[in-house]
Amino acid sequence: MHTVETQFGGRRLAFETGRLAQQADGAVVVTYGDAVILGTVVMSDRLREGIDYFPLSVDYEERSYSIGKIPGSVFRREGRPPLAGILASRLTDRPLRPLFPKGMRNEVQIILTLLSHDRTTEMDVIGTIAASAALMISGIPFEGPVGAVRVGLSDGEFTLNPTIEENASGDLDLVVSGTRDGVVMLEAGAREVDDDTMIRAIAWGQEQLQAAIDLQLQLRDLVNPAPREVKIEKLDAGLLEAVDSRFGDAIAEAARITDRSARVEKLAAIEGQAEEAFDGEHDGGDIGEAFHDLESAYTRRAIVDEGIRPDGRSDDALRALSADVGILPRTHGTGLFERGETQVLSIVTLGTQRDEQKIGLRDLEELAQPKRYMHHYNMPPFASGEAGRLGSPRRREIGHGALAERALLPVVPSYEDFPYSVRVVSEVLSSNGSTSMASTCGSTLALLDAGVPISAPVAGISMGLVTSDNGDFKVLTDIQGAEDHFGDMDFKVAGTEKGITAIQLDIKVKHLTPEIVELAVRRGRDARMKILEVMGGALSEPRSEVGEFAPKIMRTQINPENIGSVIGPGGRMIRQLEADTGASIDIQEDGTIMVGSPSREGAEQAVQMIRDMTGEIDAGRTMLGKVTRIFGFGAMVEFLPGREGLVPRHELAEEPPGMIEDVVNVGDDIMVMVIETDDQGRVNLSRRAVLMGLSPEETLASAAPAPRGGGRGGPRRDGGGRDGRGGRGRFDRNGRGGGRGGGRGPRRPRYRD
Repeated sequence: MHTVETQFGGRRLAFETGRLAQQADGAVVVTYGDAVILGTVVMSDRLREGIDYFPLSVDYEERSYSIGKIPGSVFRREGRPPLAGILASRLTDRPLRPLFPKGMRNEVQIILTLLSHDRTTEMDVIGTIAASAALMISGIPFEGPVGAVRVGLSDGEFTLNPTIEENASGDLDLVVSGTRDGVVMLEAGAREVDDDTMIRAIAWGQEQLQAAIDLQLQLRDLVNPAPREVKIEKLDAGLLEAVDSRFGDAIAEAARITDRSARVEKLAAIEGQAEEAFDGEHDGGDIGEAFHDLESAYTRRAIVDEGIRPDGRSDDALRALSADVGILPRTHGTGLFERGETQVLSIVTLGTQRDEQKIGLRDLEELAQPKRYMHHYNMPPFASGEAGRLGSPRRREIGHGALAERALLPVVPSYEDFPYSVRVVSEVLSSNGSTSMASTCGSTLALLDAGVPISAPVAGISMGLVTSDNGDFKVLTDIQGAEDHFGDMDFKVAGTEKGITAIQLDIKVKHLTPEIVELAVRRGRDARMKILEVMGGALSEPRSEVGEFAPKIMRTQINPENIGSVIGPGGRMIRQLEADTGASIDIQEDGTIMVGSPSREGAEQAVQMIRDMTGEIDAGRTMLGKVTRIFGFGAMVEFLPGREGLVPRHELAEEPPGMIEDVVNVGDDIMVMVIETDDQGRVNLSRRAVLMGLSPEETLASAAPAPRGGGRGGPRRDGGGRDGRGGRGRFDRNGRGGGRGGGRGPRRPRYRD
């Protein structure tokens, strides 16, 4: 068993191997603070036949026991990985993949298992370190080690591996993965950070990750693993030379055709001639691979040596741009963005607070606030002119959606300013390069069209790289499919006019120099400004209000002590409110109530009913109520859910009835007017005022006395009130109602039967 450790970002970083998972080719337990993750790697002995890619898989497995919880599912065990686990897997896969030998076809599986979590540490970067450390002691061919850090920015100062809480409140969330020589992968979300600060943050992160690299090298030297031999698939050099000799000039000429359709047609014809010429001598798949390699070589040579891109643009030129909004009639907001042959339609749907998505560590949602802004990305096969299987989103689609979401999140208004949940779906309708950044642009347009008051429009662009063996390179703005496929880098940069909001970098070479990183960032800003100008021509400001078919949400505040009155026993009151108004009602602990309804009238009705249930009701309000009880002195009417008032006998009709049942019965619906509310919160109602069109003041002034002995609180037992005046009923103020005469009238029932 071997153990090494160091200080890393103010916490103890320790590697241990030789005690757990001893049958894996490489297994390292990484402890960072009180968080522990197990990284394992296994390589198959045999090559996978019939594939033209490296079969590497990375799985990040969260366990509920790591936080001391039993899973909340029916089966009480973990299921498929959550979104955070998928993104963590991608975060490890991307920096490791380019460091394996080209042509390697042995299956390699990396599994990262979270064993213990301290509720403060962001473990995705530690997972990358664990995977690299396991590879370093496995003997598997790998040009590592790889270090990874998370760089935060708070009060103008960089922080190394900030905690979950610190990261949520900071201005920058940047993950830098690199080798001893340079950057391999970047992933960032930022609150409009300027180019200079971002470039310095990347360089600072590359310096800090060297400590993790040093520790991995120490562990490798202690273990001293025996190198594993693998068979590298290489194309027959003789076949490559033969195809080049006969068809190289034609391929080079076709690679310089700037019309995509003509170029594809010409290259397909040449490939057919090559297959026919070498048929019987070589396998068809090998001929196709040789042709592909030559097409790549001549395309790259034309770009670097001659400055000729596949479509004839200069290095920093954008393709044709167009933007439009309001495409669909009944959706809440739409935006259509096109860049060359890339076309994306983004659609916004607005919802209430209950539509938020809870995300985070499985069964540990308190570590991450619920998501009220969600972005989903779809790319069906027809977008690239192919026929294929449809199904659940793949990791690529999940990652692209997360990138566009991260790019726009800094400009999404707070819940206090815009009390909606927002879902954006980007449908890729045509793909020829950088659909994720086109999704960002289309989604900005859709948000503006939906009336979401974003603080600034966001645009994104993808930068490419082509290098040569002599060290020359070209950084390309707005790469299309061929440049992405044959090139060495996909550097996506998104942001506003003020600064960067998101970055994602993937490469095929071993590392990037600081010069290339800086040039890509600055070129990205130049392109971003041009795209924002085109987008502004379609719609520059959010619409003044949400669309006709979007839900209408209103906010009201009540005393927290009255929350129970709104909810009611077992939730009866709030369910009745929602049923009566068609609104959805969400109540927070501080007494804030959010009401959402398909129509503004429904929301206003629900808000008014809540206010009426919890506060003083304005005199003169006319409402439909239901008779719930009848007494000798009047009728009790429920005029709001859970709230009753008394209609005295003389206020039931234009003339006081002899029998109350002659006018109303229990269960009847009647229109009543609020006349007054006493200092104890009891409400006097009148049906007479509605029938005669009286105001509350006129109703009080014209109140007729009840028949002798029939009023509430009849005469005093001693034959009259004080000084011989008649008694005053509880609900009849200013001397109304109480009859005169000897003896005590019938005893008035209490408010509750």
